[in-house]
Amino acid sequence: MSSSWSATVLTLFPEMFPGPLGISLLGKALANDLWSLDVRDIREHGLGKHRAVDDSPSGGGPGMVLRADVAAAAIDAVPRNDCPLIYLSPRGAPLTQARVRDLSAGPGAILFCGRFEGLDQRVIEARGIEEVSLGDFVLAGGEIAAMALIEATVRLIPGVLGTHASTEEESFAAGLLEYPHFTRPQDFEGRTIPEVLNNGNHKEIAEFRRRQAEALTQARRPDLWNHYEKGLSPFEKKGR
Repeated sequence: MSSSWSATVLTLFPEMFPGPLGISLLGKALANDLWSLDVRDIREHGLGKHRAVDDSPSGGGPGMVLRADVAAAAIDAVPRNDCPLIYLSPRGAPLTQARVRDLSAGPGAILFCGRFEGLDQRVIEARGIEEVSLGDFVLAGGEIAAMALIEATVRLIPGVLGTHASTEEESFAAGLLEYPHFTRPQDFEGRTIPEVLNNGNHKEIAEFRRRQAEALTQARRPDLWNHYEKGLSPFEKKGR
């Protein structure tokens, strides 16, 4: 079987991959060619004897900046094959489940992992790079963010998780956070499984779970709840 979805990662630390992407269901799917991973070392395109990839920021300031010419050389060495080129950056558009679904339906993604103070703005513009953020926090580099994006995407590929229904009821799929889950034992430290989940009435169970999902969303994510109340998709902008 040929690989149907491909992830290409450009990084200064290729030894970090596949890491968690190589174990459990994602690792099995990788071994079975349901998806492929190509990790490339940006430093191969570095300059001079020491393969320099960065330089001091123009205008002064702390840290170093990844050079535009080095980054462009690393990017241009990868066949695009209609794959989006993504730079993992805290200033990027938030990654949403809708964007993840879009990515999983495509041929793959090319992910550029930044380091230091960031990437020269000129190569971002010149190569039409999409900036994506996992949230309002800063990591030491883009590698962990790239792994998270890949995992979120690959798990939606048919055959990776085994059951399509398992992704239809999870958080964000219907604009709500997912309802709570329970399993045996029936009594845990005086806390029992809600009786409705034991009565075998699937209509009542579905209604109970919907109410639980609504309550959780209203309490924890008022932004999602506002969209849900209005009957709007919370992912219309799709993080792009």
